Amino acid sequence: MNEIPKHIVTDENGVPIAVQIAYADWVRLEARLSDGAVPVAKENDLRKHEGLLSLRVDPMEFQQRVRSEWP
Repeated sequence: MNEIPKHIVTDENGVPIAVQIAYADWVRLEARLSDGAVPVAKENDLRKHEGLLSLRVDPMEFQQRVRSEWP
């Protein structure tokens, strides 16, 4: 991909909070994303992992126990 001129916007502490690019560059990027030219992360099919874990404790009970330990 070509280098895109950009301007990094910072807050009063100098921490980056946004990036500004030219509208024409944005339109070009958006078109490439919608055309599928840039691969988008695939959704993971978690069904392949179904039944592989054997839990000794119910997940909800574990979550409640751990949260009760919080100050």
